[in-house]
Amino acid sequence: MGKYSKEFLKRLYKSMVRIRVCEESFVEPILRGEVQCPVHLYSGQEAIAAGVCSALTEQDYIFGSHRSHGHYLAKGGGMRELVAEIYCKEAGCSRGRGGSMHIIAPEIGMVGSAPIVAGTIPLALGAALASRIREEKRVTVSFFGDGATGEGVLYESLNFAALKKLPIIFACENNFYSTHMPIRECRPENNISKIAKPFCIQGYRVDGNDVLKVYETSKKGVEMCRRGRGPVFIELMTYRLRGHVGPDDNIQGSHTDIRSRKEIERWKKKDPLGRFEKYLIKNGVLTGKSIDTIKKEIESEVKDAHDFTRNSRYPGKEELTRYVFKE
Repeated sequence: MGKYSKEFLKRLYKSMVRIRVCEESFVEPILRGEVQCPVHLYSGQEAIAAGVCSALTEQDYIFGSHRSHGHYLAKGGGMRELVAEIYCKEAGCSRGRGGSMHIIAPEIGMVGSAPIVAGTIPLALGAALASRIREEKRVTVSFFGDGATGEGVLYESLNFAALKKLPIIFACENNFYSTHMPIRECRPENNISKIAKPFCIQGYRVDGNDVLKVYETSKKGVEMCRRGRGPVFIELMTYRLRGHVGPDDNIQGSHTDIRSRKEIERWKKKDPLGRFEKYLIKNGVLTGKSIDTIKKEIESEVKDAHDFTRNSRYPGKEELTRYVFKE
């Protein structure tokens, strides 16, 4: 633990807790029908967003996918703005026009997310190219799931990034399922990190539920990119604890989750939050009491965001075309 300060470890933990508490706070509003847009919860994958974004500066860019609340919060996005967006309120970070899958906060480097599988990968590539042309020291991270490795645009982007030595990290969050299709039915071998090799890109495979391993590998990748030795590919092995979309794929008469309860329970034992809590307690960084205090503070922050949102207005019908074109 010597190479990390207690303050850094506490910040890392708080980042993970903010994501988990925020995500779990949507379960009941979704079930009650308060939240109308599709919501892909990030519960179980918090170590990736927290670990990667902790290796970045505010000036660095990140691009997300349909499951990007965690990326937004870890990069420094506001809790009120996120919750309001998911309720499609005017106070949201996308002014209520985007909902859960279109999160943006350019002021802190969250350039955007989109639900099209692999859709933001070429956008991230363009941002990295712009940084290279401008001779900036920005690093761009493209977050995407294992399903995106079946899209041709990823391979085109890998090739171009390698050709131009762009400062971009391709961060693949491998949670073993493309919607409801297990990876064994998508790939002859679960070897995603190896796809970087033909393009002469440095590839890593990391335990995505170990936040310190995620941080260390990301930091190494960021340093390589800043020195002009990019791009870098990181495969992060993880597991979502909730359904593909919404709290549970086996509710409201819909039985679409093919995952066995035994498999889910096995992964719950590898919960990144619980693992990091044990580490922090063992190394004297936090106590059980201080962990409870942190959770209560964050629960209060999340409750405030929901209260704020419920008292906020929806965009008016007369404003339908606002923000579509430059004004």
